[in-house]
Amino acid sequence: MSNTELETRIETLESELAVLKEKFKKIEKSEIPWWKERVGMFADNPAYDEAMRLGREYRESQQINYDEDED
Repeated sequence: MSNTELETRIETLESELAVLKEKFKKIEKSEIPWWKERVGMFADNPAYDEAMRLGREYRESQQINYDEDED
């Protein structure tokens, strides 16, 4: 790679980094905690409801039933 190509690539990377830094500054300045921005994002989503149902079903299947062991 020639020096000109390297310089061009470095300039490109520096400009992309500047864009990312600017976006990060906006995120840092947000007064709302990140987790509050995500509250309710799955409201009325059938796929989310199904995932929760399947997770609950799996957890319940893993519970030990001590009543069955009393023979």
